[in-house]
Amino acid sequence: MRTISIFLFAACMVLMDLSSAQTPMRIRGTITAGQGNVMSVKERDGRDLKLHLPEDVVVAVAKTAKFEEIKPGDYLGATSVAGPDGNPVAVELHYIPTTVAEGQSAWDLRPNSTMTNAKATSTVTDVGKRQITLEYKGTTQTIVVPDGTPVVRSVPGTRADLTPGEYIFTVAQVAGDGAITAARIQVSKDGVKPPL
Repeated sequence: MRTISIFLFAACMVLMDLSSAQTPMRIRGTITAGQGNVMSVKERDGRDLKLHLPEDVVVAVAKTAKFEEIKPGDYLGATSVAGPDGNPVAVELHYIPTTVAEGQSAWDLRPNSTMTNAKATSTVTDVGKRQITLEYKGTTQTIVVPDGTPVVRSVPGTRADLTPGEYIFTVAQVAGDGAITAARIQVSKDGVKPPL
């Protein structure tokens, strides 16, 4: 009997762990409403989502930067896709905190896109030819940066910036019961969108 009780207890603990497990979810979309700690967002694929915001939610506002402002040592995230010649071409560049792990991985901003988090080592700004060289984990990569490629910084914002009509990007956590919680949100302002 005791063995059965221990088994049942262990099974319950496993189920509790599963129910409390959280899965990351990237969300890009437009704020449609906000009430208290719940914000409604229409995702870019058309889904209507409700995001739960903790009291200490961190809000970052997108601000335009210039390619010419990038200096060696700046820590950047670069979304790129392969160009016709196979070399990577930037879709967007954004400044990131140094606490973000460096490296390269598949990304979902566009089909077959890649995200590279790395330190800038050099830039080329010749007419008709802009390139940036990034270094991560002992590897360097040179990325073509076409004119018009968004370059964005994030500056501190507040909950007041989370207004209907603004565009957001967040990596939220989805609980076992389906509840979505966003602890950090990047939001558009003055027409500048988070490029992620």
